Amino acid sequence: MTTAHKHECVEPVPELAATAEVIRTRCGDGTMVWRSWGSGPVLVLLHGGTGSWRHWAANIAKLAKTHRLLVADHPGLGDSDLPHDPVTPEGIAAIVAAGIGTIIGRTRYDICGFSFGSMISGHVAAQRATQVKTLTIVGPAALGTPRHAVLLEKVRSKQGAERRAANRENLARFMFHDPANIDERAIDIQDLNTRQARLKSKGFAHTSSLRDATGRTPAKLTAIWGSGDVTAYPDIETRIAALRTVRPDAGLAIIPGAGHWVAYEAPAAFEAALLGAIG
Repeated sequence: MTTAHKHECVEPVPELAATAEVIRTRCGDGTMVWRSWGSGPVLVLLHGGTGSWRHWAANIAKLAKTHRLLVADHPGLGDSDLPHDPVTPEGIAAIVAAGIGTIIGRTRYDICGFSFGSMISGHVAAQRATQVKTLTIVGPAALGTPRHAVLLEKVRSKQGAERRAANRENLARFMFHDPANIDERAIDIQDLNTRQARLKSKGFAHTSSLRDATGRTPAKLTAIWGSGDVTAYPDIETRIAALRTVRPDAGLAIIPGAGHWVAYEAPAAFEAALLGAIG
């Protein structure tokens, strides 16, 4: 990790960090960092914007019982170095796809992406059409539909209890459906992710990039939303309809009582939906 994004922070999920196999592949002038757990069929997990591998903290232990997990830090996020300019979803996906190839060669795999990661996973599936078996997109944006703006608290200038309160508020506004489900670990993950983030991905969410990419892959496609996902406001049905203009065969799972970070807020239901999708 370069000095530009090194932070002396306490690891929010030490038990997972300690058991991970850490793998580095090429990215920009440095490396992209991957973590791997488990054995079996390969399942690639790509996190959301301003995030890291820790977006999957509530799911890794369960999924690693049946799969070899390759869990990324996207270029410019988490521990990974920045990509070369210009930064595009296609370019990031090419780095991710090349990294997967470095690690597992021509082995076929399933891929699941959350939020910004759903867009990148869609482009990976399009670029590696014969290698990707299934594509699961979670809380996806970039479907060519209007995006509801969510006002967030600015945290970079805050410290201590004030910063922690701002992180909690942002989780309540954007990531969780029920604020009572926000625990201390979620706040710790949010804080570290924010400190490490250098890549700005928000602007891509307003495009049709993911919808277009899904039309270029034959991989089995499933979309998962929490029923209370604020990014799908005012209705999930509009997003589903947009997706099915290019993939009428797309599967669907809507998880009741969960928000945007559905994998964390409703882990058991999410894991069941994902494992069902990749079959």
